[in-house]
Amino acid sequence: QVQVVESGGGLVQPGGSLRLSCAASGSITSIYIMRWYRQAPGKQRELVAFITSGGTSNYADSAKGRFTISRDNAKNTVYLQMNSLKPEDTAVYYCNVDLKAAAGTAYVSYWGQGTQVTVSS
Repeated sequence: QVQVVESGGGLVQPGGSLRLSCAASGSITSIYIMRWYRQAPGKQRELVAFITSGGTSNYADSAKGRFTISRDNAKNTVYLQMNSLKPEDTAVYYCNVDLKAAAGTAYVSYWGQGTQVTVSS
C-alpha cells in the first residue's frame, strides 16, 4: 500500500540544473530518513544525499556545493536540487525512504523505480 515515485529527470546540458522530486504515498504514519541514490551504467549504486525528519542532511563529496536536498514533511516529499551538472552525474536516480506504515511497527525501507538523469551536450 506504500508507493514511492520519483519525477523530474531528463536530459540537460553540462552546467545546467534539474530538480528531482520523490513522493511517498499510501499507509504512512511517519517517515524518518529520505535518501537519494544514483547508479551509473556499470557502476554500483551510491548514496548521493540524505535528510532526516529533523532536517539534518548530508552529502556525498561529489554532490557537496552543487546539490541541495530538502523535504516537505506535510507532503511526504523529498527534493534534490542539482546545479552545475556534469556528464559524470549521468545516472538513474533512486529515492529511498524509511517509514512506518502503522503505529507501533518498525521502520521499513522503500525504493522508488528511479528516474533517468542524462547530462550531455
